[in-house]
Amino acid sequence: MRLWHEKLISKLPRAQLLGQHREIAALRGNGWGKKHATVDYVFTHSPYKLYQFHRLVLAEMQSRGYHPNPKWFEPTFRGFHCPPYLELCACPLTSPIYPEHDQQYLIECLENLESKGVRL
Repeated sequence: MRLWHEKLISKLPRAQLLGQHREIAALRGNGWGKKHATVDYVFTHSPYKLYQFHRLVLAEMQSRGYHPNPKWFEPTFRGFHCPPYLELCACPLTSPIYPEHDQQYLIECLENLESKGVRL
C-alpha cells in the first residue's frame, strides 16, 4: 500500500490510478489507524488530509471518464462498511498535501513504478 506522490497522479497508468483509489478508500474506512510501514505517516495528520488527497485521485479518475461513487466526494464518508465521521474539521489545503511527499519521496515513487515496469 502506498500513496503515490501527488505530482504523479495525473501520469499514473490505469491500474495504478484505480489501485490508488482502492487503497485510499480502504484507508478512509476501516483501515484508518491500522499500521502499515509505507503509509503510517498518513495517521499523524487529520483524516481530512486523506480526503483532500483522495479528491486529487477522484478528479483524475473523472478526467479519464471513470465514474467514482459520488459518496466519496463527501469528507465524512468512510465507505459502505464503516460509519461516517460525525464531525470532521476541514484543514487548509497545502502543497504538497502531505509534507512527507517531498522531492526524495517523488524519487522513491518513480523508482517503485520503474521496478514495476512503469516509466513516466
